[in-house]
Amino acid sequence: MPHEVRGVVALGKGAPVAVHDIIVPDPGPGEALVRVQACGVCHTDLHYRDGGINDEFPFLLGHEAAGVVEEVGDGVTDLAPGDFVVLNWRAVCGSCRACLRGRPQYCFNTFNASQPMTLADGRPLSPALGIGAFSELTLVHSGQCTRVDSAAPPEVAGLLGCGVMAGLGAALNTAPVGRGDSVAVIGCGGVGSAAVVGARLAGANRIIAVDTDARKLLWAKDFGATHTVLAGGDTDVVAEIRALTGGFGADVVIDAVGIPQTWQQAFHARDLAGTVVLVGVPTPDLRIDMPLLDFFSHGGALKSSWYGDCLPSRDFPTLIDLYLQGRLPLDRFVSERIGLDDVEEAFARMGRGEVLRSVVMLGAVIPC
Repeated sequence: MPHEVRGVVALGKGAPVAVHDIIVPDPGPGEALVRVQACGVCHTDLHYRDGGINDEFPFLLGHEAAGVVEEVGDGVTDLAPGDFVVLNWRAVCGSCRACLRGRPQYCFNTFNASQPMTLADGRPLSPALGIGAFSELTLVHSGQCTRVDSAAPPEVAGLLGCGVMAGLGAALNTAPVGRGDSVAVIGCGGVGSAAVVGARLAGANRIIAVDTDARKLLWAKDFGATHTVLAGGDTDVVAEIRALTGGFGADVVIDAVGIPQTWQQAFHARDLAGTVVLVGVPTPDLRIDMPLLDFFSHGGALKSSWYGDCLPSRDFPTLIDLYLQGRLPLDRFVSERIGLDDVEEAFARMGRGEVLRSVVMLGAVIPC
């Protein structure tokens, strides 16, 4: 029978989010019911609230989550109740042109649950990124559940569901950073700091963190940046990066902001035939006007990183294992643990740059 639980809902564009009673159906064929234990507060949730993704309100927010499988529907053979999982928004189909070419990380036909979750009055909810995990229970496609080692705390494991995976993957998968490379990361919030961690894990010998916020540069140093550049004012970011790389520019520059100014800085701050990776998500109105000759004369590669070009079934268990071995400091991304009623204020703290990640804890006592 359907389950009535509490979830964080955005009812209209720009309106403060609030906790509402929602109805979650039992899983149908190919679906899984997951009891959410922890879910990170991501910029993407704020974009949904503000109408920056689409206007399919009301939204059930939350997508960067880990929890335990409660029940599975017919035909699900690779999950069982009690499995500890990280939720993902790339449930690959296995049959589209990308999957058939051996590139499932670019799957063009990913799966979501077929049945809608609803408000108590019957209005269907649009789950953020097909997940909707600011809720005590959520209904997803079984392919959106990736089993990982349950020794990892849920507030740590869930970070792989979006932002941290995006940054790690931008460095490890999209670029990819090689041993001895020089790397610059522009924008050192959660995604950018994760890119710093990924560059360090890949063996970069010089990692330059760039941000307008000195506090974020300290975070980046803590995660392994070897040099920092405080942007803003009269600072010439391109010149600073070139000065730190022998005058040549970095082998890889990762733009974790996603605005024309930072992308152009990334473009010009790389070495000849270097790589630019855009992982910050632009808004639809942003444009770039540059001479086409610049693209030809600089050579190299200009890449966009979708979800860190990750394959959840491959990457999530591996990264959790690295965390459990003490080689990947995922726990240091958790700035605070909060409750469902605290999400709106968490958005404000995120906007002020006070946190890397606020994590909503569900069904557990929040540590002081």
